[in-house]
Amino acid sequence: MASSELIDALQALAHERKIDEFYLIERLEASLARSYERILNLKWDARVTIDRNSGKIYVYELVGQGEPDDETGEYPEYVERDVTPADVSRIAAQNAKSVISSIVREAGRQTIYEEFKQRVGDLITGTVLQGTNDFTIIKIRDGVEAELPHYEVRRTENDRNERPANERYRHNQRLKTLIIDVRNPNSDEARARGEQARPAIVVSRTHPDLIRRLFEIEVPEIYDGVVEIKSIAREPGARSKVAVSSREPNLDPVGACVGPKGSRVRMVVEELRNERVDVIQWSEDPATYVKNALSPARVTCVEIDDETHTAIVTVPEDQLSLAIGKEGQNARLAARLTGWRIDIKSTNFASNQKAPAENLLIDEDDDDPICAYVAEDGTHCRNHARPGSRFCGVHASEEE
Repeated sequence: MASSELIDALQALAHERKIDEFYLIERLEASLARSYERILNLKWDARVTIDRNSGKIYVYELVGQGEPDDETGEYPEYVERDVTPADVSRIAAQNAKSVISSIVREAGRQTIYEEFKQRVGDLITGTVLQGTNDFTIIKIRDGVEAELPHYEVRRTENDRNERPANERYRHNQRLKTLIIDVRNPNSDEARARGEQARPAIVVSRTHPDLIRRLFEIEVPEIYDGVVEIKSIAREPGARSKVAVSSREPNLDPVGACVGPKGSRVRMVVEELRNERVDVIQWSEDPATYVKNALSPARVTCVEIDDETHTAIVTVPEDQLSLAIGKEGQNARLAARLTGWRIDIKSTNFASNQKAPAENLLIDEDDDDPICAYVAEDGTHCRNHARPGSRFCGVHASEEE
């Protein structure tokens, strides 16, 4: 390869891959310097320069002058000695292919990093290219790919698993994912196995913010900031709870997110492959918030213990299994959503317990609430309240 042809090839490659031409040449010079040190068996370090116009290659040996520093071993100055071999172009051409491939790959990763490092948390749509046992490669656009890791937890428990257990992907499938990381190719941090050969962009289908971004697309009130998503608790592929509030008093945030006949939330559920999504009303009052979070279970009363940060919830006997959920899922998600430890009891059990009347939320809309009367020793009345009243017939006088 003639010198001028090498420059022409580098310029064409830089233009095609959108890489800075001078950066590409500088990296090639540094790589060739290491090669010539080995090939020419030089005693000192080498420096290679490539003429930007003619493409001619020059090789210099940096010979130290004077006495080296006792601590660093560095010489006060270096003199360049021309050691350019007669067949310098042939040797450069032999090494250029692998060197340029490495440089282009690294430079491309750096370009992608600079473009996407500010987009962590953004929702992107891509096309599935291929999948392995450990990850799925998703094409974002020409020349830009992302990795969705899904390592077997039992085999590699410390690696990321960003794919819900119920999802499998097919070739050319369109997929919405959330950017959770962009790998810095120049970082000194320890790399995961095989990371250098994988895409720089890491995406997720399990992150709670994926639901946030999907609702922003489907619900204009959220995108405009009128309705705010306060908290999200998610078990990917199974069920999620989303707490919302409105900045406008007359706007129902739950209704805005659900949409006419459930059309808005249905689009989110379909994108999440039928993962169940519960939208609940956020409240500043912890007792009300916990009561809403346990939906669809019907809650009789909620007692807040600030010292232990625990919410003691009483539900009718027939609502106990619904409040707890399958394998404790409903209660677990409600606890994550609210940030409170939740202790659920049935009315039969709670009637035998003593509890202070303060910090107690009683659901007056309950179809079958218990009497709100509390004796001096802190014991609750076990009777059911009369229709339209908070008290039973025995303690009806307490309402006056």
